[in-house]
Amino acid sequence: MSVESETVSIGEFEFQCGETVADLELAYETYGDFSGDNAVLVCHALTGSAHVSSRGRFEEGDQAYAWWDDIVGPGKAIDTKEYFVVCVNVPGSCYGSSGPSSTNPETGEPYGPEFPPVTVADWTEAQRRLLDELGIPALHAVVGGSVGGMNVLEWGKRHPDHVEKLVPVAAAPRLDPQCLALNGIARRAITTDDDWNGGHYYGGSDSDENGATSDGGTHPDEGLALARQIGHVMYFSKASMERRFGRRAATREAERAFPTDPAGRFFPYRDVESYLDYNASKFVERFDANSYLYLTRAMDNYDLSSGFESDADALAAFDGEALVMSFTGDWHFTTQQSEALAEALRETDTDVAHHVVDSDYGHDAFLVEPDNVGPPLSDFLEEGLDGNAVSDTKAVESESSDFAPVHNSLFSR
Repeated sequence: MSVESETVSIGEFEFQCGETVADLELAYETYGDFSGDNAVLVCHALTGSAHVSSRGRFEEGDQAYAWWDDIVGPGKAIDTKEYFVVCVNVPGSCYGSSGPSSTNPETGEPYGPEFPPVTVADWTEAQRRLLDELGIPALHAVVGGSVGGMNVLEWGKRHPDHVEKLVPVAAAPRLDPQCLALNGIARRAITTDDDWNGGHYYGGSDSDENGATSDGGTHPDEGLALARQIGHVMYFSKASMERRFGRRAATREAERAFPTDPAGRFFPYRDVESYLDYNASKFVERFDANSYLYLTRAMDNYDLSSGFESDADALAAFDGEALVMSFTGDWHFTTQQSEALAEALRETDTDVAHHVVDSDYGHDAFLVEPDNVGPPLSDFLEEGLDGNAVSDTKAVESESSDFAPVHNSLFSR
């Protein structure tokens, strides 16, 4: 498998907000060989990178390292012996593409909060520009999970003639109020951290690609850690948290990563707390707080129907095939939302299947359950909706009220 990892400038770029940057850089990776009609664009989730499979520039152990390695590679669901896979780090992120932590060439300092606000539409247009640079006029498929699935939908909306197949996985046309609320709290955790300093926390011009500085800049690590913990809880279902953690106390070797109240010394430090603390501590080592603000705003802002009368109207020009995938235990992007998306596609006479995976893991099932994701995805890419593993479970909706056990909420009474 041939692998290329590059950063390329696509020149001046105007964002949807009307602001421009003179030199937008995009980090991207490609896998396999291009044959003219076999390109598959993979869109990463909120804090992912361009490094979708097991070879590339990011070090093993990084949580963004090979984030879909069980799906993308030789002989896997997105088979890099058959397809030319492209994955692009989105603008506003901190894994090589231009964002708040990257250097503004006009000042020699990090952009910080002066970087333009980004949208999912901006991601899509930047990807289109990169594909033009690579000489790829059209795509066999666009595939992505979570907010990456919103990116997929925007391709069907903005460039319907440039893609044959859409695969939004664990995604929706827009976020619901509960998720908007939690994302808002997560952002407030960052912006109320004294070290956030209005987004000016980099400390000088010696910032690396993740925003870390070598000259003493103090980052809002506690705020970012809390934001990540809120997000992390959103990715589990109640059932998976019960199964994985229960009410167990952490092992004696576990050390609290954050201060506790005096009374807390009397009560157990629970396994679920220890898990969240550990992962939050690792997260702040790899990600930039301003990027987290920017990318969650892009996700919150996304509305497929924006500029159109309805979701169906927004996708009316797309005449390929679509596979919508959802997971029954996912309350972040629910099966009901996915079914509404599939129904919008049906209204346009698009050939579409809604493949519902019976899983109680939660939102991250699309990342950790390759045996459930891989077969229908592989068959759809190769054979379209005639693939043996592709199923349309729309009928379940009318046969059982259990079609979408959504919002098995964290806040149930």
